[in-house]
Amino acid sequence: AGPSSHVTPQARSALRKLVQALPETFRAEAEAAASAIRLDPAKWGTTAWGPPPHLDVLQQAVIDGVQVRIAYIDRTRTASERVVHPLGLVEKGTVWYLIAGTESGMRTFRVGRIREVVLTDDPVERPPDFDLNTTWKSVAANIEELRTSFRARVLMDVRAVGALRGQFGTAVTVLDERRDDGRAEVEIGASSAHLIAQQLAGWGNGIEVLEPDAVRDELARIGTELLAAYRP
Repeated sequence: AGPSSHVTPQARSALRKLVQALPETFRAEAEAAASAIRLDPAKWGTTAWGPPPHLDVLQQAVIDGVQVRIAYIDRTRTASERVVHPLGLVEKGTVWYLIAGTESGMRTFRVGRIREVVLTDDPVERPPDFDLNTTWKSVAANIEELRTSFRARVLMDVRAVGALRGQFGTAVTVLDERRDDGRAEVEIGASSAHLIAQQLAGWGNGIEVLEPDAVRDELARIGTELLAAYRP
């Protein structure tokens, strides 16, 4: 249990050794603090996933500073093999990412898509100015921009904006919440018109899409399919 319950066994073992190395006066406080906090990453109604395969090997490679050969499947299901220079690991929510140097420059790999890892004896070539926190902020900003590059403008009850944020997160921007009809004008971001329409379909007539036509057309298509499937 404790804050270390979601990390790899190797990291948990290192934390235990660190606590045991503390003077007895501080050790009791550290053990009490660890047992007083429980991190449960699973959302309500879901099951928490354990660490992805190969995370422990990658963690060791980062610590030891050695290159690894990985077999990887990208988002298009294209398989590839390459030798990379592991520079750091980041856990975003419950998803782990590897930041690594490659022949094509620095890249980010989703650890869950790595199918095989082979350690080498070759040392990592680490950029002298590399900082994991700074690098991840840049990576996260780029990913977020890609995730929300398609925009739609809608009208909805201002009191329901919080529920919409539950679906789209930070990709919801209130443009005008002082309309005379009690509705708010809101901008939504996602990676495509299809994804926005999928999320909005359950709102029925509770949301009016102003633009673009691509989202309106996709909602009409979804509605037509539902009518065909469920109309008596």
